[in-house]
Amino acid sequence: MKENITSIRSLGFYWDTYDPFIFCVHHNDFYPRGNDEMGPDPALLRGRNIGSDFTVKDGWRMYHGDKVPGFPVHPHRGFETVTIVRSGFVDHSDSLGAAGRYGNGDVQWMTAGGGIQHCEMFPLVNSDSDNHVELFQVWLNLPRRNKMVNPHFAMLWGETIPEVKATDNHGKTTTIKIVAGSIDGVTAPPPAPDSWAADASNEVGIWTVKMEPGAEWTMPAAPARVQRTVYFFRGNNISIAGTRLSNSVSLRLRCDIPQEVVNGTSESEMLVLQAIPIGEPVVQYGPFVMNTDEEIRQAFSDYRRTQFGGWPWPRHDNVHPRSAGRFAKHADGRTETKNQ
Repeated sequence: MKENITSIRSLGFYWDTYDPFIFCVHHNDFYPRGNDEMGPDPALLRGRNIGSDFTVKDGWRMYHGDKVPGFPVHPHRGFETVTIVRSGFVDHSDSLGAAGRYGNGDVQWMTAGGGIQHCEMFPLVNSDSDNHVELFQVWLNLPRRNKMVNPHFAMLWGETIPEVKATDNHGKTTTIKIVAGSIDGVTAPPPAPDSWAADASNEVGIWTVKMEPGAEWTMPAAPARVQRTVYFFRGNNISIAGTRLSNSVSLRLRCDIPQEVVNGTSESEMLVLQAIPIGEPVVQYGPFVMNTDEEIRQAFSDYRRTQFGGWPWPRHDNVHPRSAGRFAKHADGRTETKNQ
């Protein structure tokens, strides 16, 4: 029924979000093989707006990178980034000296807190084949009391992220990966400790949903205060709460009752974001998200004065050796390593 859906919008490059979510973007780039610097052959960069290349050309973009695609050093304060890498890799380096390479199902949950600089580059690690990079980045706001906590990141390695498989009466399967929250008693790994998601009563959920052709699934109910947004980003068509939808749309969905989802004739995928709102004023200016204009001015002043710890890396677009594999080096020196 349409009254169960409060809005439907087309998906652009940036996706509409609602408190406590600040921002959501889906990167899906089909890069060529990487050269010795783990970037595209320089000849392929001709005609691009290097430094701000957001136009899809030949199936990929450089974003703010000039040799390696991605996002060279930039600051954040007052919120968190949740980066869900479905394919390919991200190289992280930050102003605290922490670093990492994660991908192919891994998630980095980074609390910017009082201030951090980091870069997020997409190294083309395959030198003899193409490089597909697909990821979501979600910005999750911090409540006022946690705006200025110490920066921190948690790695949710792909092997630890649970999934629920729901099979309908016709034997068709829906697979839900649980990055945050829980479904059917299955709970995601802990987020960063100062996150709005760290308190389960805030009902933060971040799920990716894949449905076989013709599959039927009942999206579970949540408390009435929860705001739930569904992003239908891949597939031909789907029916949610009795409304038939073509792909590339987002919808705000009533979630105090279960909602029926019926897939069309091709495999479909959705991202679901939900939470109880923080309910505080939000003032955003670029990479800073605070509660007042004065706090934004203070963020710029602090950044000019301290550079949030400076930049200890040799390049503004720092990448790790091709052979590095998946790893995370934390600011306290603790290191995690995983098989490639």
